[in-house]
Amino acid sequence: MPPRPSQQSGPARGGRGGNRGGGRPPRAGPPQIVGRGAQMTGGGGQPSGLPSALVKTVGVQRKGFGTTGRRIQVFTNACEAMVPEGLIYHYDAIVTEKTMPPRVAHQLIKQLQLQPEFHPPGAYDGKKNLYMTHSIDFGGPDSRDYNVAMNGNSQPRDRPPRVFKIRLKKVAVLNPEGFQRFIDGQQSFSEADQATLGALNIVIRMLPMQTHPYNSKSFFTDTEIKNVGHGFQLRRGYFQSLRPAIGRLLLNIDLSTGMFYKDGSVIDIALEVVGNRDPNALSMERGLPNSVFRDLERYLKNVRVSVRPAAAGSPPHIVTISSLTREGASRIIFQQRDGTSTNVAAYFRQLSGRPLQYPNIICAKTAKGAVLPFERCTIVPGQLARMQIPPEVTREMVEFSTKRPEDRLQSIRNGFRVLAYGQSEYVRSFGLSINEQTFPMTIEARQLPSPQLLYGQGSKDKVSKPRDGAWNMIDKKLYKPESINRWAMVVFDTRTRQDTALSVVRSFIEGCLSVGINVIERDPVIEYASGQGGIQQVATVLKAAGMKCVKKNNVGKGPDMLLVILPDGGNDIYRAVKHFGDVTQGVVTQCLKASKCNRAKLQYWANVCLKLNAKLGGINVVPDAAASAHLSDLQNPTIIMGADVMHPAPGSDAPSFSAVVGSVDSLGVKYIPRTHAQTSRQEIIADLHTMAKDILASFTSYQLNVEKKLPQFCKPKRLLFFRDGVSEGQFGQVMEQEVAVLKKVCQELGIAPKITFIIVGKRHHYRFFPRDPNARGEADKSGNCLAGTVVDTGITHPLEFDFYLQSHGGLLGTSRSAHYSVLYDDNNFTPDALQSVAYLLCYIYARSTRSVSIPAPVYYADIVCSRAKIHYDPSGVDLSDAASTVATENLQSFIDGFKPLHGLHKTKMYFMVSGLFGFRFNLYFYLPSGT
Repeated sequence: MPPRPSQQSGPARGGRGGNRGGGRPPRAGPPQIVGRGAQMTGGGGQPSGLPSALVKTVGVQRKGFGTTGRRIQVFTNACEAMVPEGLIYHYDAIVTEKTMPPRVAHQLIKQLQLQPEFHPPGAYDGKKNLYMTHSIDFGGPDSRDYNVAMNGNSQPRDRPPRVFKIRLKKVAVLNPEGFQRFIDGQQSFSEADQATLGALNIVIRMLPMQTHPYNSKSFFTDTEIKNVGHGFQLRRGYFQSLRPAIGRLLLNIDLSTGMFYKDGSVIDIALEVVGNRDPNALSMERGLPNSVFRDLERYLKNVRVSVRPAAAGSPPHIVTISSLTREGASRIIFQQRDGTSTNVAAYFRQLSGRPLQYPNIICAKTAKGAVLPFERCTIVPGQLARMQIPPEVTREMVEFSTKRPEDRLQSIRNGFRVLAYGQSEYVRSFGLSINEQTFPMTIEARQLPSPQLLYGQGSKDKVSKPRDGAWNMIDKKLYKPESINRWAMVVFDTRTRQDTALSVVRSFIEGCLSVGINVIERDPVIEYASGQGGIQQVATVLKAAGMKCVKKNNVGKGPDMLLVILPDGGNDIYRAVKHFGDVTQGVVTQCLKASKCNRAKLQYWANVCLKLNAKLGGINVVPDAAASAHLSDLQNPTIIMGADVMHPAPGSDAPSFSAVVGSVDSLGVKYIPRTHAQTSRQEIIADLHTMAKDILASFTSYQLNVEKKLPQFCKPKRLLFFRDGVSEGQFGQVMEQEVAVLKKVCQELGIAPKITFIIVGKRHHYRFFPRDPNARGEADKSGNCLAGTVVDTGITHPLEFDFYLQSHGGLLGTSRSAHYSVLYDDNNFTPDALQSVAYLLCYIYARSTRSVSIPAPVYYADIVCSRAKIHYDPSGVDLSDAASTVATENLQSFIDGFKPLHGLHKTKMYFMVSGLFGFRFNLYFYLPSGT
């Protein structure tokens, strides 16, 4: 992880008067593991790779390294860099008139640095930070105003260039020597060190930012482009980031994918967006639907276009679209300078001598009110689409981003020609050394042994031994299967006939019996509906089916579950079904696609049963005693919690959603959920107190009433809290506030468990590659590193307890490990113990016979967050439509509209979903670069 400023660190070092006296401390090399349990030693008797005990940290200080497992070496996508010797002078560079887009700000600063006092030029971040290798003499004060003349894209050529005022103010002098001591484990990470790292990252990005489209840490070339329809294209890019590691500075380089607006005629691209070929269809008078108009307006908002002016012979100029008009050019009247009125179509005909070809279609509009006919506009190439990824583009995005490990590594190697560090005058002038010859780096790793798993009575072999992170359920019965006493089936697919429905019923029952689920009722009620009667009809049909089931069985109880057959594209029906089951009625619902369940094989039904059994309250599989030794200690009852916060799409002020799940059983496989809506983009879990208190009380109740333990063994002695969704800059804040809440809750409940608080991150760019992708002992069939690969040396934090664990086997592309950062640990876990616990939790994800990439409780919390839309009335406001229009003053109404989970579901894993329908809803779907 990137370092974080320690709140207890000493003051930042100031500048030096001259050359560094006495030289820098010797650099520590990467720790070398010389044998099982061996001490890692470096010069001076201090353990190599371990920080000084006097150094303060935000998270838990590293006290050792893991030794469990088979020792291996892997490649990683990084190379070595050297911290520069010279001082770095930090200035604020502020355009005083207004906030400029980074693209324009870069042009202004480049123009400014043509003046002699700026040679060699500094590195600028496009916002306000300018870093120089020398001090600029302001002649006394610590700031100075500069006037910079520059022509704008839309400025007439016959006018003088516009003059911008830029104020430069000296902020600080950064001494990289302190940053080097942090890397060497000799001092805490200060704000000055954070500023130094930020400056060096700007230095390496400065050259590509001037020549390529870019976002925060990636830039994109035009050498690999894929048009994916809907007005978008994908481009291959490169991510680069300097990251401190144990005893050295590393440059992490990876591939990334950017979604761009397709360049070309606005008319052509608008037709592609709306799915039509007739330009006249872009007219409200011709019936362009309001919803389609809004979609197109959202697409074109803030897009830069080149406009051919009305006057013949005038050069094109570039403007930004602010909105769209609902009228055509022939109906938009404006007053000319001579006082006469005309319409836009007549104006263009008069000045250009040619009429508009499509005078009745909608037009673009700038922020200043200028109306631009679509046919005169062309979208400028190379514009990143800074918006949520549309669902229809997601599959293309994943396919484009997917590369086998060896191909990904070769593509990164090829990227060094584009990165061109040796040709960057900024890298050279700052004295930053990048050793490209060390790419890819070889680092030490270990492969942890897979845990053994136990299945239930009736299994031919109760013990399953995973291989490469996978196993199967052949001749296996679920560990604790539930029974289905009463149930009903509702068919919303009009193509499913009665004989097909009966066949599905038989296959479903056969599938249940094959894994140990006993189905008492063999002739369930079957209800048919079209699904065309609106969302309200869905609930009516489901309730009617439930009432018929009650009447048929005559026991005064409703169905244990509803099996629902959906048509392809039945997402709205799915949402209504889940709202009915999870929020309104508290009944288990299992949705199936008609195209999948008809004539499905037994393996399909086994997968369905994995989800269904967990929803009903059963347990699918448990780890054996040896694997769960750290969790199932009778003297130390352990509760495991997973938590996540999911934020709305870029540009939306819709609420964020938080979720916490917690284990209630002794083996840590049965989880209960709690979820809430909260203020948009708030990272701290707002209702953690309420959610954690409910879960902790439920843990004690389950241990006492279900597992029948003695009261003294029912209260948790250890609490493991795995937290997802936290950006690295917020680690300290989240840890301090949320750990304090957990302690307060425990105090209120009269319990005192020792707390371990761990951040689980996936949005990093380190990848691991087997040294020989064809060697069976080094790589799996996909060419990825083997499941259980753990790295806690070489690339990890200089001071703090963290590790990378690739817990899953590869399927497609290059696998991404999870990054574990231990921020708080009253339990004093050893690296081996915590790594084993994390790895074990990746094998108990209830609906899979493969290990997953993050611990199951984190995965569950993520799913619960992603299902938040189900908690809103399906016939009410569609948050997807409101994605760009939810005003801050209306946020509370959205939070208030979040309906709680039905009480009957609060003790069940109702959130088990399939890959077909268990998606992150459109508003909350975000695919990070480099997937």
